[in-house]
Amino acid sequence: MMRVSFVSIPVTDQDRALQFYTEKLGFDVVTDQAFGNGMRWIQLKPPGAETDVVLFTPPGQENRIGGYQNIAFTCEDVVGTCHTLKARGVVFVKEPERANWGGMEAIFQDPDGNTFVLANPRE
Repeated sequence: MMRVSFVSIPVTDQDRALQFYTEKLGFDVVTDQAFGNGMRWIQLKPPGAETDVVLFTPPGQENRIGGYQNIAFTCEDVVGTCHTLKARGVVFVKEPERANWGGMEAIFQDPDGNTFVLANPRE
């Protein structure tokens, strides 16, 4: 294995999720296309990332939507990034604080209630 190509984020409404991840978080669209049985594959790239995110819920996996996702996003300045994202309407369920592992972290959520860590262990 060489690297992680993408991680999947389960969502209920792909259009709403696409708007959130591109307009509020600033991700770029890699592909947005139909594939088999009326399904849609939306692949996005966070700025500067090597791993993409896919806004897709496999049939029968709807129970994965909402709650904590095992995905952490990093940035240079957690406090500053939180301020910027809040101004764009992103909801944080945990404000930035020094974590017990030494870095700064915060937790935000998407429109489906999926929550993600925003961290920078170098701060």
